[in-house]
Amino acid sequence: MAFEVKGTLKKLFDQQDFPSGFYKRDFVITTMEQYPQDIKFSALKEKSEQLGRYAEGDVINVKFDLRGREYNGNFYVDLNAWRIEGSDQPVAAGVEGAQAPAVSAAPMPPVPPMAPAPASDDDLPF
Repeated sequence: MAFEVKGTLKKLFDQQDFPSGFYKRDFVITTMEQYPQDIKFSALKEKSEQLGRYAEGDVINVKFDLRGREYNGNFYVDLNAWRIEGSDQPVAAGVEGAQAPAVSAAPMPPVPPMAPAPASDDDLPF
């Protein structure tokens, strides 16, 4: 399963190196929703190098997969980032340092008139 989320890079953790040669880097983004959420992702191996281009406060777009596993009777879920891209859209209003999104000056297309509803003897809306 592939998912995508856009947000502001809130925290960038140091790279973790393991004896097997495996390495990863975790990071947290704050989503751009009505009720922002802080979500922690992991960038594995060479994907962690993509994070070097960004600093805390940058707006990024993260494409990720869900990974689940069991270890000693406990279940764990990881959000594995496989593509991290910069975004040219400003941060949503309400977040520190935010700019309001630009409003398009293009006119709206005309809306055709609606046909009247057929008359019926009940007053239910459906």
